Order: sequence, then C-alpha cells, then structure tokens
Amino acid sequence: MSVSKCVSRIEQSITLAITAKAKAMKAEGIDVVGMSAGEPDFDTPDNIKQAAIKAINEGITKYTPAVGLPALRKVIAEKFDKDNGLSYKPEEIAVNCGAKHSVFLAIMALVDEGDEVIIPTPYWVSYPEMVKVAGGKPVIVETLSENGLKLTAGQLREAMTPRSKALIMNSPSNPSGMVYTKEELLALVEVLKGSEIYTISDEIYEKILYDDAEHHSIASLDPNLFSRTITINGVSKTYAMTGWRIGYAAGPLEVIKAMGKLQSQETSNPCSISQIATIEALTGPQDSVEMMVKAFDERRSYLVDRLNAMEGVSCVKPKGAFYAFPDFSAHYGKSFNGKVISGSVDLSNFLLEDMKVGVVPGAGFGTDANLRISYATSMEAIKKAVARIEEGLKALY
Repeated sequence: MSVSKCVSRIEQSITLAITAKAKAMKAEGIDVVGMSAGEPDFDTPDNIKQAAIKAINEGITKYTPAVGLPALRKVIAEKFDKDNGLSYKPEEIAVNCGAKHSVFLAIMALVDEGDEVIIPTPYWVSYPEMVKVAGGKPVIVETLSENGLKLTAGQLREAMTPRSKALIMNSPSNPSGMVYTKEELLALVEVLKGSEIYTISDEIYEKILYDDAEHHSIASLDPNLFSRTITINGVSKTYAMTGWRIGYAAGPLEVIKAMGKLQSQETSNPCSISQIATIEALTGPQDSVEMMVKAFDERRSYLVDRLNAMEGVSCVKPKGAFYAFPDFSAHYGKSFNGKVISGSVDLSNFLLEDMKVGVVPGAGFGTDANLRISYATSMEAIKKAVARIEEGLKALY
C-alpha cells in the first residue's frame, strides 16, 4: 500500500515527535525534564473554565456555523480593533481549530501548485510542510544573527519572484522569541506594497512580551497591505488553552470565505464549548495573562543567564514568546561514548537519551546551530534541566 504524494512529501512535526519521545520515557519511569513543548504549564483561568461548564449545562453542544459563532466573531472583531488597530467586519473573520489550523487553511486558500511562499528562518516547523501540502514551494530565507534573526527588506526583495504568492511572518517568533519593531516592519511593508504578494501574519504570541518590546500587526501599517494580509491569532498561548483548540483568522473576505468553505468540508466547525470559553477569555478579566507573563519573564532571565554562562553557548535574550534559542554549534564535532555530535539533531538526541532533557533541534526550524528550549515550565524544572545540559556539554570530548 502506498500513501498519497501529498502526504509523502511532508515531514513529521519534530516538536511533537520529541515531546512524544520524552513522554514515553517518562511513562517508563525515567526522570526526563521536558523543555520541548510550546505549552504553558499554567492551568486555564477559572473564569474561562466556568464559562465552558455553563455552556455545557445550557446545552450549547451542537453544531455551529463552520466559521464560528456570530457572537464570537463579533468579539474577535472588537479585539482586533482595540488591540491591533485593525478594522474587520465579523464576516471577514473565521474561527478555526487552533491557530495552526488557521495558518493551514490560509495557505490552502491562497497557494496553487508551483506558487512560492517566502519563509524566513528560523521558522515554525509546520510552515514549510503546510506549503508543500498545498503543492507550493517554500522559499527559505536565512536570516542573520547580526540582524536579530529577522528578515530584512533587502532579503525580502531578493527572495521575491513572479511566482511569489505569500510571505509568512511570525512575531513574536517561535522559536527565537525575537519581536519585529515597527520600523523593521515598515521597511518590509515598503517592499511588499508594490507587489501582489499576500502576507500571512502569525501573531499567536502577541501578548507574551518582555522589557520594552511592543507588538505591531503588519496589516495595521499600510492600507494596501491590509487588503492582502491574513492576520492569525488564537487563545492557546495567552490563556493557557492549548487543548481547547481555538484559533482565528481575519483578512480579505474572498480568502476568509475560501477558508470557511474548506473548513466546512474538513472539520464542520470548531468545538462549540471552546468557542463560548473563548468569548470569556477575550472579554473577561485579563489579570491571569499578566501573572503568566511575569512568571515567564523570571524564568527567561534565569535560563538565558545560565545558558550564556556555559562554555561554547551563546543565547540572545528573547523579547517575546516563551522560548530560548541558544547557539550550541561550538560543540558540534565533539563526541560522547563514540557518538559524534554533528548537528542539532544529534545534540538533542544526546541530551534526551543520556542527560534526560527534552529540547528541540534547531534543524527543524531551519537553523541547525541552535536548540529551542521552552521555559513554559516550572523554575524547578528549568534549574534541573540547565544543570543537566551543562553536565552533558562538559562530558563531550
């Protein structure tokens, strides 16, 4: 039996694979410290859970419109206006089964066979694979550390061809935690507004910011670009609702309708109970967000300081999200028990199998020099993990 070419040309999600392997080891009783999952360790705030329980008790357990409840789409439109300076009508919004699903639907709605999609490194692991599913060609642009691992206007201009259909942006970034400034985005806008290229802007980490960082939606910076941008967000990261599976997208009506048509044939609709919970998340008290970000900030500072104190490791302090993305390449070429560490995959396997720490290889994000380490876990776990990582590096020869 052979599977379709569509599925055969994509890779398994490396983040989910590492997380699954670490969980399997834990299930065997092995003391593994998991630092791979992009999932807040906090519980969903109680007011959100209570809204869901109320929805169940009131029988809101039936099908909804494929693109989401009208009440939720109205709330999302209000959120975009208040937080992002973006004016969308409810019909220009689609509610999906997680922001990951939103990105996938946007790509499927836009990309035809042979179309090119520009993706700067380091990228979230699923972006190129989603483009491949649609029959498109991922055009990977390698960003530079001296530019903060961010796409420049010059690089964007050089990557554009007559086949370019879309650019995928992600700020704050998974995996680097870097945040584009308004000036950096405006430079990209100047290049894009003279083209017909769409922008898919993944803004799922917009509320998780540190120091002086500010989030800017690229669609808000130019009316011409607004008409060709699909802005994507969700509740998974900000409200610790990863399992509730609600994301949403806003953009040109024609694209949103196409996304909704595909979703109607694919999933019918997002979970009705989760949609009610999302209304509460977006309109209810926001103090839990501030509490979580404060805790992430403390963990961020500790983790980055410890990493930079290790010999042969360098880590830029992230401005957003909850990942550190340190460069470990100075240790490549070394060995442990006869096994050569030739890159990030070897190093992550060594750390998991021999040091019992689960991290994600940068190769999955297009940047092999690095590992992604999530600090969306307890300080106790972080301290245990960095001690084991340091011990492991010292054992290499």
